[in-house]
Amino acid sequence: MSFATLPDLILEPLVRSALMEDLGAYGDVTTRAVIPDEVRYSARLRAREAAVISGMQVAALAFRLVDPSLEVTPLVRDGAPCAPGDVLMEINGKAASILMGERVALNFAGRSTGIATLTAAMVAETKGTRARVTCTRKTTPGLRMVEKLAVLHGGGFNHRYSLSDAILIKDNHIAAAGGIRAVLEATKAHASHMMAVEIEVDTLEQLQEVLAVGGASVVLLDNMTPDQLREAVTINAGRLALEASGNVRRETVAAIAATGVDYISSGALTHSARTVDLGLDF
Repeated sequence: MSFATLPDLILEPLVRSALMEDLGAYGDVTTRAVIPDEVRYSARLRAREAAVISGMQVAALAFRLVDPSLEVTPLVRDGAPCAPGDVLMEINGKAASILMGERVALNFAGRSTGIATLTAAMVAETKGTRARVTCTRKTTPGLRMVEKLAVLHGGGFNHRYSLSDAILIKDNHIAAAGGIRAVLEATKAHASHMMAVEIEVDTLEQLQEVLAVGGASVVLLDNMTPDQLREAVTINAGRLALEASGNVRRETVAAIAATGVDYISSGALTHSARTVDLGLDF
């Protein structure tokens, strides 16, 4: 179980931007109109369904940015399972401040918990195999940081965070550069020795060419059937790490993992996760 965190310093600009978007130019006009400033309340953030929790750190930060005097007490750590009705966080202080932070906190926590829950379900399908389930760059624009953190909370692993993390040669790179040999030789000539190199292939013949040319450490096997993946594992014979990608869902991941690949990357972890129902009650 992962309890990965990031420094609040890194998360703060993202959460602050979301709060500014929600509060708008004039702040919470409803709360200002009906809740006297001196009214204090205790609120509880609860799970309304079973899930693997993520986003508690971000939700707590949202409340503290609205009002540093709020007493925010997370009761469940990111990465932990929860049952319907479980209290995840308590917030004590000015009612107006709690109401101003409520929606942003719930949006982050519900979205992140959905990703962690789906990731945990897919990881469970691979139990007993060597395969690691990883996310991709198919994230919500601006939210990659918290979405990839949620994948870790679900027991998955992160693929590259951005275009600058590693060299990943895709089919369009191969087409534009003149073929597999051309891109791999160019990579060997120009890439830093500290930079990992992965190349995508669509056929077993391309895999054999990659093995013959050299220069890569990981091969991405794109949209191959389980039978093709098993044959790729045999051809590779442990020389390079193999990553399966394409059409990876909860319904398909077990069969993919059983082929013996090292990694299974799935955009569905972030682009298709359902937001989990969480609620805040006074």
